[in-house]
Amino acid sequence: MALQDWLEEIYRDHAPALFRFLIRLPGNETETHDLLQEIFSRLAKSPRLLDGVTAPRSWLFRLAHRLAIDRHRRDETRQCYDDRAYREGESFSIPEPLPDDGAWLRKVLATSLDALPAEQKAVVILKVWEEMTFAEIAGVLEISANTAASRYRYALDKLRDELRPLYRDLP
Repeated sequence: MALQDWLEEIYRDHAPALFRFLIRLPGNETETHDLLQEIFSRLAKSPRLLDGVTAPRSWLFRLAHRLAIDRHRRDETRQCYDDRAYREGESFSIPEPLPDDGAWLRKVLATSLDALPAEQKAVVILKVWEEMTFAEIAGVLEISANTAASRYRYALDKLRDELRPLYRDLP
């Protein structure tokens, strides 16, 4: 099979699931597209990366997770410098528009999910949106199934505590 045909097949089979996973990690569509491009660029440059891999989907999710974490670390470092520059410069604020209830609730949920530690957030995304088992998650994230389950449980506890005030406010 020609390299282009092979890449197109891999892309067709796995890119939608990788996109769903990655969009929930950085939460930014542009970054998600960049990460997907990085994954498939690596495969194009080194097509033998998948040689001997028994579970290509898990391997691609693992690569996606590693790339997302690397990008997150770079962004945190950059944000640290930006924060320092902001504190040293003039401060200003941009008022937020008042969204409708649905948009507000989505924002609260996304903010709560973003507040989770990266390890817990990855497990929640793979479990809830990708419907993976803890064994599959363990393979993707290179952790034990018990660790995946405990990270999921801790994440749900944090989300529950964070969102509990919403329960009281609902009619």
